[in-house]
Amino acid sequence: MKRLKYVLKRVLMAFPVLWLGTSMTWYVIYQGPVDPATNLLSSQERLTEAKVEAAREQLGLNRPPLEHYVDWTSSLFVLDLGQTWLIYPGSNVGALVVDFLPRTVWLGFWSVLIAVFVGIPLGFYAGVRSNTVADYIASISGIVWRAMPNFWLAVILLSLLVGSESLLGFDWDTLLVDLPSGVTGNPGLSYMAGDPLALFTQPGETLAAIKKILPAALVLGSASMGNEMRIGRTAVLETKNEQYVDFARAKGVSNRAIVWKHVFRNALIPLVPIVTTEAFLLIGGSVLVESVFGINGMGKLFFDAAIQGDLPLVGSLMFVFIVLLLVINIVQDILYTLIDPRVGYDAN
Repeated sequence: MKRLKYVLKRVLMAFPVLWLGTSMTWYVIYQGPVDPATNLLSSQERLTEAKVEAAREQLGLNRPPLEHYVDWTSSLFVLDLGQTWLIYPGSNVGALVVDFLPRTVWLGFWSVLIAVFVGIPLGFYAGVRSNTVADYIASISGIVWRAMPNFWLAVILLSLLVGSESLLGFDWDTLLVDLPSGVTGNPGLSYMAGDPLALFTQPGETLAAIKKILPAALVLGSASMGNEMRIGRTAVLETKNEQYVDFARAKGVSNRAIVWKHVFRNALIPLVPIVTTEAFLLIGGSVLVESVFGINGMGKLFFDAAIQGDLPLVGSLMFVFIVLLLVINIVQDILYTLIDPRVGYDAN
């Protein structure tokens, strides 16, 4: 019951953060040094005062700031994200989010999965076998992998896969399942529209979607993979030196039981915030990877909106990113209660 109270408390605490983040976004965009109306019309050949005033009126900027703030934030809180001006003129932002977000979530999901299921096991393995050849190889590999710039790794991997038949001896486009559009492009997720169970009932389409996103996910998760290896190794080394581990060893508990029941579970605790925080960073940092691999996701949409000066669209997308961050933080709190039994019991 106290754990449930703890989770509910964290959920309630998210609402003030959402309000504060949304308010700061509104202030920067609509009260900042850049006039959204002038910026939206700056690409036109003839910029007249009448056009600027018409744009300001349509954006609601001719109203008192408090009135505009209340109207803008209340619209976002009921998921009325407005319309785009430059990227897709007149299109509903909510419809764009529904179209673009699944690709970024798909990319972020596999990036996190690769980082977690490769980085953490290797880090734990290095920590258990500290100061051995295996430890040195894993540690050096993690440092090198983490140090490789994403843009460089993306270009190198893309070049290898495009010329895979001559360079690697197999054709990536036809390996296991055919990719008619090649290495780059959007993963085909339309088959799941309206039917989430198609993820399992149509394994061929799912395998094609995974194969399509896998190179980009490997690049995006590379830095996180190396970071989780390093932190996982350190967490295991610290846990191995705890008194309760020495006590269990003195009682005659086998090394295997000590590692699985005591060391690994407690070593996961400092990794929870790392994994959940990097999950959001992967989603937000997908701009470059999506651009290189031709994936039209939220990162690419946000980048285009910022570059072209579609500030109303930037504001709406910032609200979506804030919501995603809060959801990830709540998931982090739930994971804490599952991994560490002490969490929540001291909640008032």
